[in-house]
Amino acid sequence: MTEYEQDVDASVDVESDELHDAVAEPAESERPAAKAKDNRNWFVIHTYSGYENKVKANLERRIHSMGMQDKIFRVLVPMEDEVEFKDGKRKITPKKVFPGYVLVEMIMDDQSWYVVRNTQGVTGFVGSPGPGEKPVPLQDKEVKTILKQMGIEAPKLKIDFRKGDRVKVTSGPFFDFTGVVDEIQPEKERLRALISIFGRETPVELEFFQVEKV
Repeated sequence: MTEYEQDVDASVDVESDELHDAVAEPAESERPAAKAKDNRNWFVIHTYSGYENKVKANLERRIHSMGMQDKIFRVLVPMEDEVEFKDGKRKITPKKVFPGYVLVEMIMDDQSWYVVRNTQGVTGFVGSPGPGEKPVPLQDKEVKTILKQMGIEAPKLKIDFRKGDRVKVTSGPFFDFTGVVDEIQPEKERLRALISIFGRETPVELEFFQVEKV
């Protein structure tokens, strides 16, 4: 056999071995990925106050630029809508649930820890046992509560009225009448006021937006 034929045979043997490995091992190579998916957890990072949204944007850019989409999945700034009734108007304002904190869903390892920890504006992970040690993830119950606050629950009401407050009716059949708040019904966004009608105090139910404090 010539030297050339020996090289060709050796090459074929190598290619056959590589092909065998490629065919025989796919299930094995997929197992760590499937297992890794089960290891994803939610962690809390601390940020400079007022920089939560900037940190979120910075981290999402790093995830994309460093190809970490398979280890860092979601970055959330916990928010909730607060409904406020003021001067007869209904106003919805998004507010941070935990100012100074950002949630990250990720698979924790040295690489992902480094990417998150060294993002501009991040001051550290919450729940780290010690310097350089991996943090403790949030419990499922905690995560569900936070996610519920962010969208599944009805908006939180900020009520500007108290029992005994003097109010003026700004719309409806009792427009321009004044009275005293007797009961507040936040779940209905209504209150009951005692209004003087023909010299008698009469209980009247009104929407929050129909009254203002005087």
